[in-house]
Amino acid sequence: MNMAVYLSSALAAIRLNAMRSMLTALGVIIGVASVIVMSAIGSGARQEVEKSISRLGTNMLTVSPGSRRSGGAQGGAGTASPLSQEDMDALWQRVPSVTAITANLSANATLVYGNQNWATSVTGTNESFPVVRDWNVAQGRYFDAAEVARGAKIAVVGSTVARQLFGGGSVVGERVRIGGAPFEIIGVMETRGQAGGFRDQDDVVMIPISTARARFAGQDVSVPNQVGSILVKIDNGEDLALAQDEIANVLRHRRRIRPGAQDDFRIRNVAEIVQARTAAQRTLTWLLAATAAVSLIVGGIGIMNIMLVSVTERTREIGLRMAVGARRRDILAQFLTESIVLCIAGGIIGLGLGVAATYGISKLAGWPVLIDTTIILIGIGASALVGMVFGYIPARQAALLNPIDALRFE
Repeated sequence: MNMAVYLSSALAAIRLNAMRSMLTALGVIIGVASVIVMSAIGSGARQEVEKSISRLGTNMLTVSPGSRRSGGAQGGAGTASPLSQEDMDALWQRVPSVTAITANLSANATLVYGNQNWATSVTGTNESFPVVRDWNVAQGRYFDAAEVARGAKIAVVGSTVARQLFGGGSVVGERVRIGGAPFEIIGVMETRGQAGGFRDQDDVVMIPISTARARFAGQDVSVPNQVGSILVKIDNGEDLALAQDEIANVLRHRRRIRPGAQDDFRIRNVAEIVQARTAAQRTLTWLLAATAAVSLIVGGIGIMNIMLVSVTERTREIGLRMAVGARRRDILAQFLTESIVLCIAGGIIGLGLGVAATYGISKLAGWPVLIDTTIILIGIGASALVGMVFGYIPARQAALLNPIDALRFE
């Protein structure tokens, strides 16, 4: 007997008991569908996280004040002395791997344009902000070093602010009041979307750091030229961990932190955020894969059971085939092929249901999804493997039947 005969016999047996075959393959159908849905949602979420992280700026370190310790008590993040312009200048001059650096002094304020107003975040930066954040200006321009130095009343707005205040109209050259003071809008940043959960990066206004320090952030007696946090862009060829250590050493020296004492500043690495998210998603992926594997195993057990029943029901048929010349390996191959075909058919149905469910979830819940061709092949391959593994015992049992006893079976 050749493979075509095996396939023909398997398909005939499946058609003869179509409903039973469908119910038998249900476990495989659910298993493959769950593999497709879970992997598509996981891959889509991973891709979205990578996009969100990339929007924060590549090769970027964020330096911010840490916790102040007083009498053994921790004050919490941000309670230590603010970072200063001198701190930022020292990092720029003494850390060779730094290619660009900017301040990030934020405060909340309300923008007013005519009879429109919009509450948003106002961030004081310097001319290097677009370079550090890999964020281009879509309209107009960004302010320069001279404008930062003189504390010019100019602003560059995010696309959300431009849309809320001006709709689809022209933005560059318009004047708005920010916190009661008049500012001229000189540019609009490219749309970046959400990052860090539900935070809209485009709902922001950038103004010169000197202007923000004077008008919105208030004056700290001990640090009159504070910069909030410092965003540092590291050269692509440099080791971020080494650069982080160099920045820490410079700041420990400037802030007079004794050896062994706790730092009163924090350095956050975007790459570490990526690694943490990736590790969490990897764990979730393994958990989802285990769930899908259980479904496939349960489906395989169901197929093995029904194939054992099929062997019992077709004992006389097996005896007749042997009597007319079928060898034991032919009987083994016949029933094994039937089990594999049944599982592959279940896998194909599960694939269709999984793809449909994936796009349905994407539209209803608004979740990002990504269907990987490799996962599809793995799902079909896994269903074939289940058919082979769990179909072997019934097929072997059929092949070991005694022809005479099989012909006498009632």
